Amino acid sequence: MEPRSPDRRRSRSLLLTGMTDVVTRCRDFTRDALIDWKWMPGARDDAEDVLLLVSEVVANACLHAGGPRALLLECTDEVLRVEVTDGNPVAPTPRSRPDPARPGGYGLLIVERIARRWGTLPLADGKCVWAEIDSPLRSPDVRGPQSVSW
Repeated sequence: MEPRSPDRRRSRSLLLTGMTDVVTRCRDFTRDALIDWKWMPGARDDAEDVLLLVSEVVANACLHAGGPRALLLECTDEVLRVEVTDGNPVAPTPRSRPDPARPGGYGLLIVERIARRWGTLPLADGKCVWAEIDSPLRSPDVRGPQSVSW
């Protein structure tokens, strides 16, 4: 058996300050990165999960934090890390029970469902919300249980 090659780290960043239609732009930016990193079309379900995760984190920054400042994608053979920075220092918290009479409220519940791990990092002028998802490039013998498709 051949020894496994060292983990390759790939990253892309997008500055979002002053940009319009940021959720769509972040999805397109992420889709292009995933195509370049060979996630698509072979791992389409995983890629769709990543696009949904990016949409939710960016939309939350738009709705609750004055807008996102930057999107960073870091991909290794093991994991993809998504980071969104904004200028609000308040960490997001999932609602235990979103109000069914009001739209929204499910964003972080979706992130929790998709991501292997997620959290926030305080910054001097705001915060970074990050989430990690297993890479489909990860060898099958070390990948965790596969997610259930609904």
